[in-house]
Amino acid sequence: MENRFGLKDLVMAILLLAIIVSIWLAMVQYDRQRVLMHQFNTSLELLTTEQAKITRLLAQLDARIAEGGGIATRPIEDDDPQGPDPFMRLRQAEAQPDFARGDSYIEAFGVAPDKLTPLLSSDVYASVMQARVLEPLVSRDPQTLEYLPLLAESWEIDQENLTIRFKLRRGVTFSDGTEMTADDVVFTYDWIMNPEVAAPRERAYYRRIASVRKIDTYTVEFSYDEPYYEWFDLAGGMAVLPAHFYGKLTPEQFNKQPGMLMGTGPYRLRDPENWRPGDPLMLVRNARYWGEPGTFDRLVFRIIQQEANELTAFRNRDIDALGAEPEQYVKLIEDERFMAGVHNFVLDHRRQGYSFIGWNQKRGDKATPFADKRVRQAMTHLINRQRICDDVYLGYARPTSGPFHELNEQAHPDIEPWPYDLERGIALLEAAGFRRDNNGVMLQPNGEPFTISLSYPSGGATYQRIVLMIKDDMARAGISMQPEPLEWGTLIQKLNTRDFDAITLGWSASLESDLFQIFHSSQAADQGDNFINYANPELDEVIEQARNTLDRDRRIPLWQKAHAILHEDQPYTFMIRRKGLLFMDKRIMNVQETDVGLNFISTWATPCPWYVPRQMQLNRSGL
Repeated sequence: MENRFGLKDLVMAILLLAIIVSIWLAMVQYDRQRVLMHQFNTSLELLTTEQAKITRLLAQLDARIAEGGGIATRPIEDDDPQGPDPFMRLRQAEAQPDFARGDSYIEAFGVAPDKLTPLLSSDVYASVMQARVLEPLVSRDPQTLEYLPLLAESWEIDQENLTIRFKLRRGVTFSDGTEMTADDVVFTYDWIMNPEVAAPRERAYYRRIASVRKIDTYTVEFSYDEPYYEWFDLAGGMAVLPAHFYGKLTPEQFNKQPGMLMGTGPYRLRDPENWRPGDPLMLVRNARYWGEPGTFDRLVFRIIQQEANELTAFRNRDIDALGAEPEQYVKLIEDERFMAGVHNFVLDHRRQGYSFIGWNQKRGDKATPFADKRVRQAMTHLINRQRICDDVYLGYARPTSGPFHELNEQAHPDIEPWPYDLERGIALLEAAGFRRDNNGVMLQPNGEPFTISLSYPSGGATYQRIVLMIKDDMARAGISMQPEPLEWGTLIQKLNTRDFDAITLGWSASLESDLFQIFHSSQAADQGDNFINYANPELDEVIEQARNTLDRDRRIPLWQKAHAILHEDQPYTFMIRRKGLLFMDKRIMNVQETDVGLNFISTWATPCPWYVPRQMQLNRSGL
């Protein structure tokens, strides 16, 4: 039988070839359209940037004409500062021969924030994103700690009358193009202080401000009724919200919004109004930004809960930074191939936070065993914190005695952490009416076994290991401790409702920490951060005196006295203060250490001086 290529086969071959050619042409056309679309978007962004620059320069010209009665005699340029330059570190980076803009910076978040809306969010991850979108009136240089003008170009301080008057920059717009004015500053303060807005944490601080008054379109005045040691930081550090954006909502409507985020900052949400939990966590460069453009095109935040998964993502260059656990760190620094592609840092500085176990003193209307300070002291003596530092953190941590870093003057120089002492811990419990039965079980004064549920964030191997070590420590005293790992949203709910026995978490630190929000008795109400229901009138008075003392030399001894009271009371078992162990992709340049961490602090509204040279940039969306 003979095989022949007939007419029908020819037609089929032609049709098949036509289909292949059509697909190829479509792909070429799609690629061309994608390139053209990218070029169009780039051109549009450049046009928007230039338009914003022109708007800003015109506003500066108007200001100089208004102030001088005529046209300025010197040229108006972007780098013509009115005072200290908030972009000095970024400009130094721009002067490097390999400096370039572009690429994505991708960071890992341990948990997914459930809210990005300012004032409503309560976790550090949301604050990291907000600090790139929202800006305050002033910022601080992360190396010199000098105050720098940001949304305000200058200020006048009247210490006698307790007022601060800020002169705002002209030509600054929010990311939708609406100009920022004094009305937005006044709105922000009024919105925070509105009792119907779910912002109890912010109100705890901003209630110190008596009023915020508009003087004119570009001048605003903050007034205080009484001295407050952080009065300038409080006023200058208030992130300005757009009145036209948030003010269109009632407080009740605002409180239900998980993802409304708009500001004047260098980055923005693509959709500032409709983000929902589970949506991508990504910020893009704000083409209307009034200052120096951000160095990265995109900031991307990936949710990676397991430490092993985070390491894998870092090795694959799916994220750019790895906050390593000690066991990871000591292994990786021995890996020559790994170390060839990274920067590594061991960070110990005044802003280093601390971990703690908070002992809830009241559930509902009923006092718990932890209402007795002898029981709280006992808990601290029963936990071998040094063993945790040695075995879990491999020496990259130390026990701490209170909320203030040892390098900070607020810390009392004579106070040392309570030691691990099993016998002393048992004796304190016996003094509080506890006793051990014939089987060694610790019984409460009412005769019931002493059982504690310890809540902690789920998903972290280090947390779990520490909790199991604490469980073993408690068992030596006859106490049954039950680990309770909780998803972050559930844990926050338990904090807000005070529905827990004990909880272990961590607090960050500042250059001069204010204890009011965490330990003042007034903050146990209204879902404040005194979630352990702790009250000590003497400490309340000392905190209030310290906050009202403007003279640092007289204020520091008051903070040290507060440290001593907390050391005695042990409302928390102040656990450890660990060193930061950080790896960063080596293509990211200009990463430097300072006395307060790195030269870019993620929760401060400071321009990022890090960059990636053009030839080292990666084409990643990060999502």
